[in-house]
Amino acid sequence: MLRLIQVGNSLPYSYLVDPSATFEPGMAAQLKLIGNQVVCGVSDGTAPIGIIDDIKQNAFSAISIDEVIIAPVPDVVVSGSGASRVTIVDVKAELRNPNVIANSFVSRNVDVVLNDRNGIITFIAGTTLNYDRDGDGIPDSIRTVVSYTYSMPNVPGDDSTLASGRITVWFQRMVVATDMFETNQRYPLNAPLFVSEGGLFTTRQIATDYPSIAMVTAPPSSIHGSLEVLLF
Repeated sequence: MLRLIQVGNSLPYSYLVDPSATFEPGMAAQLKLIGNQVVCGVSDGTAPIGIIDDIKQNAFSAISIDEVIIAPVPDVVVSGSGASRVTIVDVKAELRNPNVIANSFVSRNVDVVLNDRNGIITFIAGTTLNYDRDGDGIPDSIRTVVSYTYSMPNVPGDDSTLASGRITVWFQRMVVATDMFETNQRYPLNAPLFVSEGGLFTTRQIATDYPSIAMVTAPPSSIHGSLEVLLF
């Protein structure tokens, strides 16, 4: 997803599309050579030139930000005393969405094991109970906050470059919102943004010579899942 918020007098530019690339609106673009022909595809973070406003994908993806998961633990499987009550069996919980892209998943509070296909997470035996669901002052559940990207089932992809063979790229200073960012990173206000190996915005700098191309103007949240950025 790409939403243009403030573009001023900027206009996009159209490049020949990399025939082997797959992308969605909001990903970072980069020029490449195929033989003697300059084409444009997804950036690997080394030399991003702008932000893509086309789609060429087999399936759509979406994100879930700060999804709260609370897994009740029956008293009969709890041992320990005081503040260190732990579960003695594995406890499973279901995410809102299956088909999770595994490397996008992060659990902020508690370590879990992810079944990315089914969207099931498992709290391993020995995990400390950290949440009181019934308000009696005794922890009886495990609570964590997760973020991830997932593929949308039964939603076919699209190719807006098919007829023209060209890709649209915005590359001047502007403010945009996108859901094409690494969900396993934090996005503080005013933080510098880089591009990941897969063309996504991130606060993770892969190497010292990878350039910053934007900064965070509004972090993502569970209410508004998009990341607002100021492109340099």
